[in-house]
Amino acid sequence: MKIMDTDSDVALSNYGLYDLESDLELFLPNTVIKFHRISDNAFSYFRKNSEGKIIEKIIPVKSQNLKIELAPIRPLNHPARRTSHMFLQFDKEIYLSENSAASIFVHCPIEIGIFLVHDSSHDSLDWITCNPLNSRFGLYGSPDTGTLCKYAKVSLATDYSDSNSYLEGVMQIIVENTLSFGQSISKIVFQITDNSFYYQNSKTIIDGIKITMKKRAAVNIADVKTTVLETDWPMSPTWEDKTASTHMEMGLE
Repeated sequence: MKIMDTDSDVALSNYGLYDLESDLELFLPNTVIKFHRISDNAFSYFRKNSEGKIIEKIIPVKSQNLKIELAPIRPLNHPARRTSHMFLQFDKEIYLSENSAASIFVHCPIEIGIFLVHDSSHDSLDWITCNPLNSRFGLYGSPDTGTLCKYAKVSLATDYSDSNSYLEGVMQIIVENTLSFGQSISKIVFQITDNSFYYQNSKTIIDGIKITMKKRAAVNIADVKTTVLETDWPMSPTWEDKTASTHMEMGLE
């Protein structure tokens, strides 16, 4: 099967629902996806990803009303599924004076999921990263008791429209310093399975985070909670189960 070079002038595919009636082609950066009907009851699935790896599957089908949903998902699958925690390292520190607060937007890496949609159910078929070279793990804490996380060094965004298509979404982070002295923050660690993803065309926005810097006993901590985004953008299907808690704590340095 001949693969079209997606570095050429090919129109990249938007997120959303696609009818799967006969053949379907989807194009992402350095990635080609093809569905081909091989019988009345089956499709073939072909993907060549950005690393040159080829994935092929056969999909038996019972219903003629089958759709495909292409949607941004949490960046937890590449290079392997090991954690539900995300470690975002800001490229610039955020400084807050005592008893102050600020709202910022940051880029957050994403992956892309492909779902089979029939009736009201979404079945996960495949996932893709368009940025494999920057998909890595990081350890938050000490080597023996630390938390394994997906790690990314991220830049500040101007607003929700500043999404980097197919690579990064935008999330809002509200930081509140209730301490009696100024404090800088350069990173955030959180369970990204608590954050829903939303899409429009090729853009992605993500549920936000609220960080409260405060003193507990004699220790300065950062209390981290998920904040639900109010938007009319479609929500991505859930690739993995949510965690039971929307709260965690980080130590302050």
